[in-house]
Parts: sequence; structure tokens; C-alpha cells
Amino acid sequence: MSFAVDRVVPILRIFDRDRAHEFYVDYLGCTVDWTHSVDDEGPTYTQVSRGDLVLHLSEHHGDGTPGTVVYVGARGVRELHAELAAKDYPFLHPGLEPSPGDEGGACITLLDPFGNTLRLDERR
Repeated sequence: MSFAVDRVVPILRIFDRDRAHEFYVDYLGCTVDWTHSVDDEGPTYTQVSRGDLVLHLSEHHGDGTPGTVVYVGARGVRELHAELAAKDYPFLHPGLEPSPGDEGGACITLLDPFGNTLRLDERR
């Protein structure tokens, strides 16, 4: 059997589950698929998704590094930009940039409250 990858899921370090929810769910439009915590006081580990975009958000020390950049090849970036621009989210107003190295493509760079970057890139 040859090597094959089913899915790659980045783990992003977060420090506050409420602020993470505000960004990833309320602003970006992800759904919380599941959350794990040993107790109500301890750190959480959560999966959020929007379509094929799947991210793990962890409050656990040692899971991920703040300031991680995740490159996401996507479709519908212009439509997502319009959707985000229509939202009342005072902490981020991303621009729509050309896709790096691809005339006619589009790219949005989103910075979450913990210094992590999502680079959503649509190539022609």
C-alpha cells in the first residue's frame, strides 16, 4: 500500500475560548463540530469547520505555536470577502489582494485574536 493523506488539520493555539468562538464562529462562519475538556475550568480542544476547512483550536500549552500561518487553497474568496465586509466585527477589516503569483486570483489574509494567520487564496 502506498502512502496517502486523507486530511491535514492544523492545530492553532488559542488563549480564550470565548474570543476564539467570536472570531471563528461568529465572524468567519465556522461551526463547532466538537469540544473536549477534562473539566469546566481546564483548557479546551475544539474542532471548527466551514465546508472543507477544518481547524483544531487548542488552549493546551504545547499545542501549536502562536503566530502560525495556515495557507488555505480555496474557491469563492471574493464572495467570502464580501460576506466578511458586511459583518460588524470591529477587530478586523481584511482587504482583498491579488493571489501571490497568479494574476486574476484573489487572497484574503485573516489574523485571529491570538496572532495566527489564515491565508485564504484562490487561484484561477
